[in-house]
Parts: sequence; C-alpha cells; structure tokens
Amino acid sequence: MTHQAYRDHTDILAASPGTEDKSGEAVRPCPQNPAISCSGCRLSDLCLPISLNKGEIRQLDDIIERSRPMRKGEHLYRQKDNFRSIFAIRTGSFKSYVLGPDGQSRVTGFYMPGEIMGMDGIADRHHSVSTVALEHASVCEIPFSQLEKLGQQLTNLQSRFIAIMGNEIVKDQHIHTLLSSYSAEQRLSSFLLSLSARYARCQLSPDRFILHMTRSDIGEYLGLTLETVSRIFSAMQKKGLINVRNREIDILDMARLKAIVGES
Repeated sequence: MTHQAYRDHTDILAASPGTEDKSGEAVRPCPQNPAISCSGCRLSDLCLPISLNKGEIRQLDDIIERSRPMRKGEHLYRQKDNFRSIFAIRTGSFKSYVLGPDGQSRVTGFYMPGEIMGMDGIADRHHSVSTVALEHASVCEIPFSQLEKLGQQLTNLQSRFIAIMGNEIVKDQHIHTLLSSYSAEQRLSSFLLSLSARYARCQLSPDRFILHMTRSDIGEYLGLTLETVSRIFSAMQKKGLINVRNREIDILDMARLKAIVGES
C-alpha cells in the first residue's frame, strides 16, 4: 500500500457516503466535511460512540467541535498547555513526546485513527506531553467539561470512557514491561505486532503498512538507538520475517514474529 493509498483509505473510513446516519435519518453535518458525523463515521466502532444508541450519539455529536485539518509537524497541544479537550483522530497519525529538564525529547506514544488523545491532561488540568501530527491529519475535538456533564446523563458513554482510560493504563504497563525485560528484537517485534493489530482495527491491511514515524522516533519510544533499530530491521529482513522498503513494511511471517515475543 502506497502512502497516498493509505491516506485515501483512511479518508474513506472516516467519511460517510451521505448526510444520513446508519438508520437513514438526517444528522448534523461536520463543518469540515458535510458527509461526516458521529453516527455516520466509519470509525465509530473504535471511538467513543461505540455502545451508544442513536439518540445518545446525537447528543455526543452536539458537543463535538471538528477542527481544521492539520499539517505534518503541526502541534495539537504542547506540554504544560492548559487542558480543555480530548481529541478523537479521524484521519492521519500523531506522536506524543515529553521534554526533559535538559531539553531532550522522548517519544511516549503513537496514535492512529479512531484513538483518543489528550487524556494526559485530566489529572492536573495541564498536558504532561506534547502531541504532533506525523502526516496530514484531522481530529474531532471534544470539550472535556461538556463530556463530563454528558457522561453523568449517559451511563454508556461514561462506561466507554472509563474503558478507554483503562486501556491506556494497560498500554503503559505493557511499554514498562517492554523496556524492563524484553530484548531489542522482542521490543521491535512487539511494536510491529501492535501496529499490525491497530491497522487491522482500522480495517487496513495488518501485514502491509506505512511507518509514519521515523526510526529515530521508534528508537526513542522503545529505548533503543537509531543504529540498533536499523540493525534489527535488517536482521529481520534477512530472516524472512519482514520486508522493508523505505517506510513501507510487509510482515511476511506473522507466526514467527509472534513467537519472538512469546505469543501464540
């Protein structure tokens, strides 16, 4: 899949063919793209609307502020910014990073369509990380104060949000295990398998995808040097596990890749 094909596919996933929801009723159009609303979005099964009924989705739709498209390298928010909203990714991908006292950055996560960003600011109402677009992207902005109020009325929405926060805790625990006990090859294998599963959830190919982050970003995230990441990619290719063409990855042997990290 080429870079352009990936973008075209994610744009299609986020778009609905008309201004009607899945029941055929009219919905409030997105000012950025009149064909998109929560009830018509192809990513609704990954995002907050999952488990909500038709009327509840409309209530959620009413508080969402769909922002302008974002360019590659543009920040959604920065570390220490006041926290006001969480963001659901419609198209594109992002990375989060922190700046240490010495000014050095460390990548803390990557986000894909249907995933939620910004929850790092909930605790003290300031963002603890910066988030930047890795490619052309678009998001739905959800003011948190309004989401809290709506969650008090809609128990399904509140339960869904708690589940999303729980998943974030699991991801944090996984990366801690990754960094503390996995070898370099296991870390990179686990990273590729995670991307594969997330692309599959977006209805994209799980064994052929684009790495929109740089190898340096991957190294920062996994606690590896750029040289180590490049060396392991080359070794995996020689073993017939993957094929690498610039930033495009083909997973050739999913079973062997899973075996490296102890998955069946």
